[in-house]
Amino acid sequence: MGRQPKPPNTRLAGLADEAGLSNKGLARRVVAHGGTRGLDGLRYNHSSVARWYEGEQPKEPVPELIAEVLTTALGRQVTADDIGMSSSTVTAEVGLETDGRWTDRVRAVTGLWREDVRRRQFLTDATIAVAASSTAALRWLTAPGAEPPIGRGLRRVGPADVAAIREVTRTYRSLDNRLGGVRIRSVVVNYLNNEVSPLLRHGRYGDEIGRSLAGAAAELAQLAGWLSYDAESHGLAQRHLLQALSLAESAGDSALCGEILAAISHQSVYLAQPATAIDVARTGQAAARRAGLPTLLTECIVLEAHGHAARGDARACAAALVRAEKTFDQANRADVPAWLTYFDAAYLDAKFAQCFRDLGHGDMAERHARLSLNMDGRYARGRAFNQILLAVAHVQQGRIDQACAEGRTAVELVSGLNSHRAVGNLKDLFRRLHPYRETAEVRELTDHVNVTLPDLLRPAGHVAHR
Repeated sequence: MGRQPKPPNTRLAGLADEAGLSNKGLARRVVAHGGTRGLDGLRYNHSSVARWYEGEQPKEPVPELIAEVLTTALGRQVTADDIGMSSSTVTAEVGLETDGRWTDRVRAVTGLWREDVRRRQFLTDATIAVAASSTAALRWLTAPGAEPPIGRGLRRVGPADVAAIREVTRTYRSLDNRLGGVRIRSVVVNYLNNEVSPLLRHGRYGDEIGRSLAGAAAELAQLAGWLSYDAESHGLAQRHLLQALSLAESAGDSALCGEILAAISHQSVYLAQPATAIDVARTGQAAARRAGLPTLLTECIVLEAHGHAARGDARACAAALVRAEKTFDQANRADVPAWLTYFDAAYLDAKFAQCFRDLGHGDMAERHARLSLNMDGRYARGRAFNQILLAVAHVQQGRIDQACAEGRTAVELVSGLNSHRAVGNLKDLFRRLHPYRETAEVRELTDHVNVTLPDLLRPAGHVAHR
């Protein structure tokens, strides 16, 4: 049988007609717009546009360029979906692929960014792929080095492009620490899709610039994963972190691989998957040793300890905490990468406090939670977490008046953030206070939170007055 003719693209034709663009005019604008994106080799004319109307779909990124041209002409947002040129190859596995050649990795990561920007419902609703994190960690540990990242596209990529990505990452990482991740998540993903993706896919770069580009993209992709985690979009966060790991591996950056593995372990503990958290944290330790970074090694060891605590293994947790202390004492703070400067003595104390909290040792949790509050003031969300830790430690010791006093401070801190994780931790404090809901202190704190964060207690109603 012969090939079936493609149906005409009436959506594209209708939008071009609405914009008052002739075939020649649309082709000319697409070529010119491509030039502004560094795509100087585009050759389209009125016949090309006629074929698009007949159902032919040009190769990426031309559908995006057409949509952007029509967005400008019509004064409203037009997407590739709107012009009948959305990808037909998207599957529910998008973002979970982490191996293959450089071109395969670029296709995987840019496909995830594109579908995230399009707000694909299956990504929004995605749950954690339980085996994917452990599998990616094991593959990183055992597989040979990744293929060098070399691009043969039309747009020349240079150091200035890489520097711009790193500056954007620094800016949004700072905002994340001060404001929480929910506010800025979509901005970061849009930047990845609109600015970083064309460099990876259509750039011309050799091995040296390619590694720098892959590393810079990995840092920003990791941040996208962290922001998604903070927004409690956990399946999406996992996919961004896995793709960040793939990029960091292609960059040959063992230290950054270790940091991304630490983030995956962190999320696994939060999601009550301690076995995965331990396995991934141990792989992160291998990466940290390969990179020669005791601070990073300390982080991965203490994350292993938290995994042991989460499954109630006090002996294994204690052994890991001892190793973490010894390793941290050997660390040289002047040698850490910029993305690891947050990990200091206060952060280590916070992780110790979390371990003791999960083991039910309220006195030790209180001691380390107090020390954790001697922290850098730039980390507003971290302070909120540590303040909640201190309040919980008081609850564990039956000191309800002190728990409520510290909890009131925590409410004030959380009210200045847009972090679903911070809200979740505060809800956990109120769950722990539920048995004491009739005391004057808890009633007063409940009244305060109902004014300051009126939606916090409504879904569960754990401590609402009767």
